[in-house]
Amino acid sequence: MQKSWQRALIIGASSGIGEALARKLASQGCLVAMVARRLEELERIAAEIAASGAPKPLLYRHDVCEVECVPALFQQITYELGGLDLIVYSAGVMPILAEHEYSLEKDLATIDVNVRGAVAWLDVAAERFERAGSGTLIGISSVAGDRGRRHFPVYSASKAFLDTYLEGLRNRTGRYGVHVVTIKPGPVDTPLVKGLKNLPFLISADKAAELILKGARRDGVVYVPRIWRPIMAIVRLIPSFIFKRLNV
Repeated sequence: MQKSWQRALIIGASSGIGEALARKLASQGCLVAMVARRLEELERIAAEIAASGAPKPLLYRHDVCEVECVPALFQQITYELGGLDLIVYSAGVMPILAEHEYSLEKDLATIDVNVRGAVAWLDVAAERFERAGSGTLIGISSVAGDRGRRHFPVYSASKAFLDTYLEGLRNRTGRYGVHVVTIKPGPVDTPLVKGLKNLPFLISADKAAELILKGARRDGVVYVPRIWRPIMAIVRLIPSFIFKRLNV
């Protein structure tokens, strides 16, 4: 695979892993298009990136729930970037549910952002990369997608969907030179996990971005950090009648 990316598109770039990836890529000389709802945050980040001497990112305000806007916006971005060789879907929500709470509003919002938004953006990118015969597509999933979790059933299911969807894209486009990478982080110190306690192997967003870009040099599934691969291999083997009694 290529040593570096020249033009990248990051969906969900105003905070957390997406922001950290934008900073890392720009520091390597990559021209980055940053997409998020909060334009003021994008402007702040872009100014800091430019002040460091890196290429100033292109900014686009977009709500990933507005899937009907994606094809036209994608074409605009790739034209203004002058091409595209990397896309990262980093947008995601994980609403916290109380012990006895069932919220259709929160569940549908999770599906809209984590599933519908991902498919809308990654489908158009996969089509473009397939025609070009090259490109890297990264989806930020989670270790939570490996089992159904009692604290957030729909979030777990949304990440399981993303895992299988990315595998399908990998199998479909790999023969045409497209690289599809599924990133499965454990807890990362971002607004997504705000309010959660006793998170094991918690890492910073900056460290996560470093490991993601290193792992994305190859196809397949990448656990971040790598300690989660053997841990989740064991977790997947736990019988359901035992797993459902665990407080996870």
